[in-house]
Amino acid sequence: MERADYERDSDRRRNNDDDDRRARHDDYRRRDGHRDRDRDSRRPNRERDREDDRPSRSNRERGRDGRDDGDRPSRRRSRDFAVSSRRSASSKRPSSIQPSAPPRSSSQSKSPPPIDKAKPNFANSGLLAAETNAVKLTDGTSTILKYNEPPEARKPTLGWRLYVFKGSEQLELLHIHRQSAYLIGRDRTVTDILIEHPSCSKQHAVIQHRQVMEKDEFGASKSKNKPFIIDLESTNSTHVNDEAIPTSRFYELKAGDVIKFGLSNREYVLLHDDAT
Repeated sequence: MERADYERDSDRRRNNDDDDRRARHDDYRRRDGHRDRDRDSRRPNRERDREDDRPSRSNRERGRDGRDDGDRPSRRRSRDFAVSSRRSASSKRPSSIQPSAPPRSSSQSKSPPPIDKAKPNFANSGLLAAETNAVKLTDGTSTILKYNEPPEARKPTLGWRLYVFKGSEQLELLHIHRQSAYLIGRDRTVTDILIEHPSCSKQHAVIQHRQVMEKDEFGASKSKNKPFIIDLESTNSTHVNDEAIPTSRFYELKAGDVIKFGLSNREYVLLHDDAT
């Protein structure tokens, strides 16, 4: 009897399960049907909206095409005018790119600019200085001096002398304290001390007495006359104690110095009265 009850209960559960399954299946089918109906109901609305939008789009395209058709010639004309104006402006305006000039060699010297002869020229001609330094000779000719004495030129207070030697033989004695400057060279018309050696220049050098300021042992400044020699850009230089002196510069002389001019073998020894 218990077995029969158990079979009845199992059959009832099975039937209930089948009923539940059928109910769920019907519910699923019902939901699918509603979903299909909603989709079908929305589809005509979308197609209707698309059809409504097609005329407006076609109208816009038609309007744009019509406008482009009307504006295209004017745009083409404005573009052609801009291109032609740009070409004309570029033809009138000089090109900023200039052809490169051929490189100049460093050996070529720059030629001076031409002088306009119609305009006055106030540059120094040198004629005034030449007239100032010109020395007129007895035959009517003149010689231009290469040297002018400086403002500090002074007549010496000591009895300076030049002892001229050739080897061990004394040739002559020259007193150089009677004036402030002595011009030395081969030109006998203007020089004070004549040198006949061919290696010497016509105006070779000058012995100049100058007043200079110097300080004593106590630091006080005082003026003193001293002899100097200056080479007038001679060909073979001037030597003091067997050393060539710079040209166009005063070189101080001291008692006992030996002076030589050019390639001459004669030696000029400088001394004064107080020298021992």
